[in-house]
Amino acid sequence: MHRIAVLDDYQSVAAHYCDWSQVPGEIEVVEFHDHVGDEDAAAARLAPFDVVIAMRERTEFRRPLLERLPNLKLLVTTGMRNKSIDVEAATERDITVCGTGILGTGTAELTWGLILAVARHIPQEHESVRAGGWQQTIGLDLHGARLGIVGLGRLGTQIAGVGQAFGMDVVAWSENLTVERAAEYGVRRVDKDELFSTSDVVTIHTLLSKRTRGLIGADDLGRMKPTAILVNTSRGPIVDQQALLDALHKKQIGGAGLDVFDQEPLPRDHPLRTAPRTVLTPHLGYVTRDTYEVFYREAVEDVAAWIAGEPLRVIQPG
Repeated sequence: MHRIAVLDDYQSVAAHYCDWSQVPGEIEVVEFHDHVGDEDAAAARLAPFDVVIAMRERTEFRRPLLERLPNLKLLVTTGMRNKSIDVEAATERDITVCGTGILGTGTAELTWGLILAVARHIPQEHESVRAGGWQQTIGLDLHGARLGIVGLGRLGTQIAGVGQAFGMDVVAWSENLTVERAAEYGVRRVDKDELFSTSDVVTIHTLLSKRTRGLIGADDLGRMKPTAILVNTSRGPIVDQQALLDALHKKQIGGAGLDVFDQEPLPRDHPLRTAPRTVLTPHLGYVTRDTYEVFYREAVEDVAAWIAGEPLRVIQPG
């Protein structure tokens, strides 16, 4: 019998999206609806399982944890790229790592939700109306404003298109972005200093790596207009968290919309929970019905194929 763990099912929806009837043989499926971040607790919880399905990067599978899971033979991640999994260590231990497809629009859509929520103070006005109030704030016009995009890849280009539809002046920067590449999308490539000092909205769409960890620090935030908005739906550590808190409390920037954080789930007493002029969402960029249907359907396919001896979508080291 194969024992299968489905991790970090925060909304208790995995059973709705998974059809385990297509998996051959006898299986036992256990869904965990809470998050375990401590290595000892994770090792104790997962030791009995030979198959683990991980939701994105919510749980880290580094070498020390993998070495404490002697029964683990298949690790499935939603999506084909997961920085929280040490694929090399897994391969050395004969653990097959497989992935799934991923839809590419949810994060871009949520980004615009955060931009609009901060620019027009939607959460504050909503709460005011609920409490009997009326017109408490003055919003930022996006038409004619400058949108600065850090990273003009798959998501960044989607953001650029919507910004242009709003009538915004769209500029972009990343270390590898060329003038020609930006021009293909009707975007002007500027240097980092100009992007931060002239943009009314700065939004981040670059991958987290050793090079981009802490990419946006106090100097960058200090260059921003006092009315400008910072939005991060990429990864929390790309922005220096303490520098952002300082900028918010000192009113150096107009506000921030954040879907990602250094530590997730965000601790209950985390200072960002009470930071001024912020709109916070709990890493919802990819959390949509269509995306979950792809994630869980293909995760089950991965398990069935592995049991049949023909694994699908295998992720190799490197």
